[in-house]
Amino acid sequence: MVSSKKVCVIGGGMSGLASARELLREGHDVTVMEQIGGVGGQWLYDPRTDAGDPLGTAGVHSSMYTSVRLISPREMTCFSDFPFFPKNDGTGDARRYPGHAEFLRYIRDFCEAFGLMDVVRLNAKVLHVGLAAPHAAGDGDGNGIKRWKVSWSRHGDCDGEVVTTEEVFDAIVVAVGQYTQPRLPSINGMDKWSRRQLHSHSYRVPDSFHGEVVVVVGFHESGKDIAQELCNVAREVHVSVKSMDGLTPAVSKAVARHHNLHLHLQEGNPCSIVHSESDPGNVMFADGACVVADSIIYCTGYDLSLPFLDTGGLVTVDGDRFGPLFEHTFPPALAPTLSFVGMLRLVMVPRFYEAQGRWVAQVLSGRRQLPSSEEMMRSAEEYDRAREACPSCRLELDYCDVFGAKHCDFPPVEQWKMELLSSAFARVRDGDVESYCDSYHDSDLVREGLRSEGWLPRTP
Repeated sequence: MVSSKKVCVIGGGMSGLASARELLREGHDVTVMEQIGGVGGQWLYDPRTDAGDPLGTAGVHSSMYTSVRLISPREMTCFSDFPFFPKNDGTGDARRYPGHAEFLRYIRDFCEAFGLMDVVRLNAKVLHVGLAAPHAAGDGDGNGIKRWKVSWSRHGDCDGEVVTTEEVFDAIVVAVGQYTQPRLPSINGMDKWSRRQLHSHSYRVPDSFHGEVVVVVGFHESGKDIAQELCNVAREVHVSVKSMDGLTPAVSKAVARHHNLHLHLQEGNPCSIVHSESDPGNVMFADGACVVADSIIYCTGYDLSLPFLDTGGLVTVDGDRFGPLFEHTFPPALAPTLSFVGMLRLVMVPRFYEAQGRWVAQVLSGRRQLPSSEEMMRSAEEYDRAREACPSCRLELDYCDVFGAKHCDFPPVEQWKMELLSSAFARVRDGDVESYCDSYHDSDLVREGLRSEGWLPRTP
């Protein structure tokens, strides 16, 4: 029999909203807890930086900087049944790779179209999530199924007043935690650095770095973006990279184009800060180069942060290692009433979040069944061992289709969209990293697909 559950979704970003819609479609009673004043998660740009704590979070949630654009085409970066069409009223950003404000507007349009704001509680900060006390003897629901107590706070009507509330739910969906806790490297002398240092979480605009010598530690997506942006205002930009082998042809072209952009191989340590009273700005790199820097920006990623979650040790968080999770979603010992959506990186979003949310919703309603906890644990341990054996291995582009077909009959991605995405990734790898967003050529298959969905006018 299909049953309805009272479900708390923690987080009002893409993964939380995708989960909420799938849960509502399955007939569940849904509450979304969002700690800030609007939905959108990381896409809700906050111009503030972490004043007073540039290496921490200091209450600022979003890590979005002003110049961020989508790195995948808008035709792919959307929910399966809600296309990310440009507005036809002349407003907004109609580019194939729009800026963050356009994508936030799309998320809000998604919420409006499916009535999701009716179930969202804004400014609701979750303080603690733990197992609720068992049902009293003789209770009709006393069937051994775990329930969860959620403690959350919200500012009241009076200035400064904070109201704390406790509520019991049948199930919890955790859809937060990936990009809020900056991960910092261990660098000799960084605790004595008297000049500016910050994590990319606190970077917004390049203006304040005008004429400076800037050291950027890390050269993944944010490191590449920020380093190239700084080249237009800074005197010199020095980047500490883990390996030259990972530099794509596109990045090599960009480095060659900027005379003031210099790469330094880490060889174990990103760099060392040589502190002296006479010249406190010395930074020594592993390749022997030494510069007198004005600022250091750490583009070194994030640690998973779920301080509110109490599972009695059944789910552990260690940096970016998290689990055990069956199929990246259910912890075997606490399934199905605890689940996680949006924790897996390098997947097709938000489409994969939809598939996860649909599977969770169907499992909670009884439409789908999970294997035994022992089978789920074996599967999770096998995945962890495979990841340890090949830490650089990535999921294939078709993983979303594999997951959806296996667990919830989620529709596969059309072939023209897969070709569009593959060509976009090829341009990122081999083309011009600074212009690939605005320079592309679609194949006949892609153009016909665009016409079929209304992105292009049909051929007479």
